[in-house]
Amino acid sequence: MIKSKSDAVILNKAVRAMRQAVKNVILERKRTGQPLIVWKNGKVVRIPASRLKDL
Repeated sequence: MIKSKSDAVILNKAVRAMRQAVKNVILERKRTGQPLIVWKNGKVVRIPASRLKDL
């Protein structure tokens, strides 16, 4: 629960930082050719680097 405007600002910054971190991981995996490992529908899934989309 967001209690104040400053909490909303901090939350917004945290979300933006997390999104940027995810983008960086995806780009790094694509660059190095390593698969991206994700959790999907309760299972571990490997996505080959060749199937990773450009951001």
